[in-house]
Amino acid sequence: MQIKIGFGSGKGAGPGKSTGRKNAPTPRKERQSAPREAGPGRVEALLKELDELIGLAQVKELVKEIRAYVEIQKRRQAEGLAASPMSLHMIFKGNPGTGKSTVARLLGRLFKELGLLTQGHLVEVERADLVGEYIGHTAHRTREQLRKALGGILFIDEAYSLARGGDKDFGREAIDVLVKGMEDHRDNLILILAGYKEEMEYFLETNPGLRSRFAIHVEFPDYSVDELLKIAESMLKERQYFLSPEARAELERIFRRETVFGHRYNGNARLARNLAEKAIRRQAVRLMGRAVLTREDLMAITKEDVAGLAGARHPRNNLRPVGANLQEPCQICYNDPS
Repeated sequence: MQIKIGFGSGKGAGPGKSTGRKNAPTPRKERQSAPREAGPGRVEALLKELDELIGLAQVKELVKEIRAYVEIQKRRQAEGLAASPMSLHMIFKGNPGTGKSTVARLLGRLFKELGLLTQGHLVEVERADLVGEYIGHTAHRTREQLRKALGGILFIDEAYSLARGGDKDFGREAIDVLVKGMEDHRDNLILILAGYKEEMEYFLETNPGLRSRFAIHVEFPDYSVDELLKIAESMLKERQYFLSPEARAELERIFRRETVFGHRYNGNARLARNLAEKAIRRQAVRLMGRAVLTREDLMAITKEDVAGLAGARHPRNNLRPVGANLQEPCQICYNDPS
């Protein structure tokens, strides 16, 4: 995961620079350089919530840097020193289920407490919410989503789809409106564009001005086997279940197999969630015939509940017998709705 941090670019990027618009309102600069006081207790609670998320070490480091920057700017102001504005528009790159939406939602709440946003809410949209069907429709739709997100974060998932239709596609119009909105509301709106790493890199190349406008680029890697196991255990714990030692070892074995031989997107939280939910359903079937059940019986997920979970969902596995058709696809995917 790589994180690049910069302090604004383009119009209004630094102290003393013109915004490029006549009669620009002065409160904008004041709000940038003098964020309201954060509630220490609320900030610490949100940081604790972030810290409890499994993995995402570099995201946590980023948040630590932003918080430190805000606090130091306040101290600089107290000494009569210049306080620079900070660009917080971001690019999130990663596969589905790697925590992008979760992190964006938490950042909105945290930035509100730090005084960087007035509302801290998250508006999550995709291409269909921004792109219209006729001339002028796209601009109206996109401005409406920007209006809804004022004071918070506008999160655009699969943002690269805005550039997929070529020069005549209305998606390009949406990009232009978004870029203007970033400038017009830069003191009270954060734009986060998210999607697969390769596609997002291509998307940024389609518009030379896009990359420079996003000061922070964050890559969300797939979870490791140990992280997937912790996620599954955390999900079970929330529902008052626990894994027996044998079940834990079996689930770890399944994660190791699936992250190597399964679908390319299996290394994410959705895999852990789907397997945990399947184990809970299996446990229910196993216990149905018992007349007497203890509290521990109702909470324990055993090896019997976990064994063969992946094979139960897709009977074909990746260990093909000799003579099998090697051209036949054989991936296991836990993101499909079936």
